[in-house]
Amino acid sequence: MSGTFGRSDPSQDLPDAALRRWPAAVRPYAQLARIDRPIGWQLLLAPCWWGTALVANAVQAPPNLFHLGLFALGAVVMRGAGSTGNDIVDRDLDRSVERTRGRPLASRRVSTRQAVAFLVAQALVGLAVLLCFNGVTVGLGIAALLPVAVYPFMKRITNWPQFVLGLAFAWGALVGWSATAGGLAWPALALYAGAILWTMGYDTIYALQDIADDAVVGIGSTAIQFGRHVRGGVATLYVLALAACGAAIAGVGAGPWAWAGLAAFGAHLAWQVASIRADEPGRALMLFRSNRDAGLLLFAGLALQAWLGAGPG
Repeated sequence: MSGTFGRSDPSQDLPDAALRRWPAAVRPYAQLARIDRPIGWQLLLAPCWWGTALVANAVQAPPNLFHLGLFALGAVVMRGAGSTGNDIVDRDLDRSVERTRGRPLASRRVSTRQAVAFLVAQALVGLAVLLCFNGVTVGLGIAALLPVAVYPFMKRITNWPQFVLGLAFAWGALVGWSATAGGLAWPALALYAGAILWTMGYDTIYALQDIADDAVVGIGSTAIQFGRHVRGGVATLYVLALAACGAAIAGVGAGPWAWAGLAAFGAHLAWQVASIRADEPGRALMLFRSNRDAGLLLFAGLALQAWLGAGPG
């Protein structure tokens, strides 16, 4: 149901073309982990890379390529774990909605016990990745489990589950910074705030697809909360996100390429807002997926500035 961890487009229920050549015994687990839906881990990864590039500007060194690679692996497995956990919690709700009845747990192609074992296996891989970092980052990574665990239940009691999703998906801004710095500073917190607001905005767009189904089963979302003012709501979230990210850039004294990346990021977000059509689910999905490119634009500006501004040592 609603939320980047668990929701996907309407073809989610059918064997995706990308998985049809996979062994039948493996396919349900690949669907649980959303292997065929890379946008989830790409969006989870973006704040990690932002934090890594931002702190590189602060210390005047190139972004740590080893850290960037570890974060990519961690994003894939932890997004898979989050999606699996979400499906475990939502298995009964998913059976009551036509669009989600074919999911592995809802259709009983995988048992709850098997899904829990798969969740644990993915989490252990994520832990192995996390242990490659310093102690502060390990602690932050473990703390991230709290919003991840709470999120699936928030959509049952509030129209603002996107805020909790933002807390979880934006956490990478903190660990990306701390992996290099060994601690946190206020620019990292500002970047985290910006990533939270960005996540709330793009997941509001995505939630436009599920308004009818969510109303049937009693699931809340910011798309429902904003109603006919959804464009203005997303615009407000995006403007605040840009302001917070701008404060982070100013806080590390980054140069013009970082600001150019922020400007490109802002232009992309403005295009999304202008393109919102509440009654066009296909457009909502397209706009949601385009945030992969939006995130890369900001990262590119921060990373380029760090590489160009790195000291000779």
